[in-house]
This record gives sequence, structure tokens and C-alpha cells, in this order.
Amino acid sequence: MEIIIEKGWKKELNQEFYDPYFINLIDYLKLEYISQEIYPPLNLVFDAFNKCPFNETKIVILGQDPYHEVNQAHGLCFSVPDGVAIPPSLRNIFKELQNDLGLPMPKSGNLVRWAEQGVLLLNATLTVRAKEAGSHQNKGWETFTDKVIETLSKQQNNLVFVLWGAYAQKKQVLIDAKKHLILTSVHPSPLSAHRGFFNNHHFSTINNYLVAHQKSAIEW
Repeated sequence: MEIIIEKGWKKELNQEFYDPYFINLIDYLKLEYISQEIYPPLNLVFDAFNKCPFNETKIVILGQDPYHEVNQAHGLCFSVPDGVAIPPSLRNIFKELQNDLGLPMPKSGNLVRWAEQGVLLLNATLTVRAKEAGSHQNKGWETFTDKVIETLSKQQNNLVFVLWGAYAQKKQVLIDAKKHLILTSVHPSPLSAHRGFFNNHHFSTINNYLVAHQKSAIEW
């Protein structure tokens, strides 16, 4: 299994790829991709990094697992390819965008346009078995993505880390709050969005922070 990842990320994370935990993870994934239906497709596993180069990252939005239904997962958390029905959590994200910034409801759930502006759409676990949520948790991915968060926190300045839901909020310990802005709320899932995701105004807060630190705002 070849690791195809943007050169800036490769430089920062290269030693991870030779660590025993990562070698074991890759060995596990090789068997999984042969014997099971795994999402996203192999060539898109690291697409969050390829669409958002290390040196251009301004924001990290953290998810947990890739979508586990057919044709949904394509390497970016919360995002789905063009032509795929918008999942409920993403629909609520768009509703908050509409509420916060007055933007119209998008017709597509493809968030590549965000990634290309410096939004790292990072799942804590980068792969999953079809129809088995959480099936690739605790196999090594979390060690890798924790390192991603730590590396960004140490190497960059004035990033925005967006942590929606209890799982994502546990990652605060990896982030230097003196250097970066950390935004938290409940998850945009229909089960919780009404308890504080709606009206959190995170999108306007992000853009105000970026502009205040001489960075370009995101065209959401």
C-alpha cells in the first residue's frame, strides 16, 4: 500500500510511516482492502492532506469516522462527492452556515472547495468497513491523526481547530490554546444540533479570526 501524500505533509510526518504502529496499520489495511469492502477508495485515503497542503492549512475540522455507506466517503470528513445525497450532519452544518452568514443551501455536499482554501477536513480514523461504523477504530489511525494535530499545533501559528462533539473535544489536550483558536460545540448530528450547534456562529468567528491574523477569509 503506497502512501501518496502531499510533500509538505510527507516531510512533517515521514518518521510516522516507519513507526511499528503504522507498519502494523498498513499491514492490517492491506488485508482489509483485499477481503472486505472498505471506504474510502484506497486512492482517496489521504485526500484530506492532498487537497489541503501542510503549509496552506488554516483550519482543522475534526470528524471521527468516514461515512460507511456506498459512494459517500471520499477522504474528507463530513464531505460527500457531487451527486450524493447530503447526509444529515452536513445538512445541519449548511443550515448553520445559512443562519450565520446568510449563504444559500448548497446543492452539493462536496467540501473540496473548503479544503482547497486551507481547511483540513480530518477524520480521526481514515478508513472504515462498509456498513460497520467504527470498525477501523483502535487500529493505529488515531495515533497517526493525533500526531497530525500535535504537529500542526507546534509548527504553525494562529490556526483554528473546530471540535464538534464530545469525541472531537477530547483532542484539545493536543493543541496549544495560547497559539491557536479552539472552537467547540455539540455535534451537528440531528441528535444534538439543537442543543448548541445551531447559532454557534463558528463560521463567522473563524473568518474574523483569520482576517485579524492577516489571513484570507474562507469562502464557505
